[in-house]
This record gives sequence, structure tokens and C-alpha cells, in this order.
Amino acid sequence: MKFVCWLMASVATLLLCAAAARAQAAPDGATVPGLPPQLRNVGFDPQLNAQLPLDIAFRDEVGRQVLLRSYFDGKPVVVAFVYYGCPMLCNEVEQGLVGTLKMISFNPGREYEVIFVSFDPRETPDMALQKKQAAMSRFARPETAAGWHFLTGQKDSIDALMRAANFRYSFDEKSGLFAHASGILLLTPDGRISRYFFGVNYPGRDVRLGLVDASAGKIGTPGDRLLLFCFQYDPTAARYSATILRIIRLGGLLTVVCIIGGILMFRRREVGAAGAKLRGAD
Repeated sequence: MKFVCWLMASVATLLLCAAAARAQAAPDGATVPGLPPQLRNVGFDPQLNAQLPLDIAFRDEVGRQVLLRSYFDGKPVVVAFVYYGCPMLCNEVEQGLVGTLKMISFNPGREYEVIFVSFDPRETPDMALQKKQAAMSRFARPETAAGWHFLTGQKDSIDALMRAANFRYSFDEKSGLFAHASGILLLTPDGRISRYFFGVNYPGRDVRLGLVDASAGKIGTPGDRLLLFCFQYDPTAARYSATILRIIRLGGLLTVVCIIGGILMFRRREVGAAGAKLRGAD
């Protein structure tokens, strides 16, 4: 019975992979042509496997000075660059990320950590605390509060982190606002960029698979690892794409397993029937 259940789950996953391959949509562009001059130096171009500086100091939402390294304790880390006084885009990033993480069964503080970093050196821990409280209210899992971190910092710390992540922004003196890109990073437990997703909407499946990838398989289920066999991260599109060749190979393997399983079950029934006849003859 366990074999049959496993087989059904594997076939269901294979069908999901195949459906995703057929439905693969063209990726959204990460850049917009014809940008005005004030936006030409704005961008977000993270490099896979780039190491972020972890020995730089920030302030957390209650005002404690912390090294970035203190949040990297064996779990993957989700990072978003925002500023808390942003009137629109940063709110969309925060709401999009919270909404996506709500769809995932993993819990911040247990399977991964979440860090929001303000790139405005004028902002304060009080502003960070207000943002954390709003995010926790939306996330609605109060037991995960220790896994959420909202940071502010000095300009030199901010600059060092933004350079390493290749996150570029500009400040408009007239409006007092920042022009900036949007997206999130998934980091390995030692602070390297493992995955990134642009925009303000992050597919739950992709973020979940990205966390499993970033953890090197230390979190997640066998089903997640089976999906990772079917889906491969495309750094150009910043998304997971179905890999047709792997799906075909998996389908062939499952076919062989089905045939062998069927033969074994048939032989078992034959042996059982023969034994019953012998007992009847006695």
C-alpha cells in the first residue's frame, strides 16, 4: 500500500511538472526601455553566488546594534531592500512578500529568516518597528515574530550591502523620495546570493523551491526535491522553469517502476494462490 501511495504521489508530481512545462509563460522584463535620465542609474542586478558582507552593523527594530552575520545561523534568509517612508513601491514589495510567505508552510525563525533593510540612513528603529508590527498583523502567525527583522543603518553600512547586492537607487532632492528597483533575494546560510525574484509579486511555488535550494535540501519535503528535479532556476528570467528532458527521464523511470511493481504484485498473488491450493489439497 505504501508503494502504491508513493507511486500515485510521484505520478501526480510528474503531471504537475508536465502541465507547467506546457503553460510556461514568457518572463516579465526586468528592465524598462526609454527610462528618463534620473532613472538610468537605478537597477537591481544581483549575481548568483555573490557573497554579501556579513560583518557590517545595523540597528534592529528595537534599536539594538547587530551584525548582519547574527541572522545567518544555518538557515536560508529572505532579504528585501526598502525604505520605510516609501509612499508606494516598498509597501507593494512588503505586502507581496508577506502574502507569498503566508502561502508557504515553512515558518520564519524555524526554516528561514526574513530581513528588511532600509537604504535610507535617515530612518529610525521606531519606523522599522512600525513596519514590523504591520507585517506581523498581515502575516497572522505571531509565533514567528522572532524570525522577522527590520533594520536601519548608517550610510557606510548601507552602501557596502547595496554594492554587494548590486542594488542601485537615486535620491530626488525636490520630492525627498528615492527612485529604486524592487525585488527580493534568497541567501544561503553563509550569506551568498542563491536566488532572486524581481517585481512585487513572487510566485509561492518558486519562493518555496528557492528556499529549499538555498538550504541545500536541509528543509522541504521529498515532494519539493522531486519538483526541483523537474524545475530549474533561470537566472535570466529570475524564475523556475520546467525542464522537459528531466520530466521525460522521470516519466521513463516511473514507467519502469510501475512495470516492476506490477510484476511483483502479480507474482505475489500467484504465490499466494498456489499456497492456498496446496493448503486446500491437504
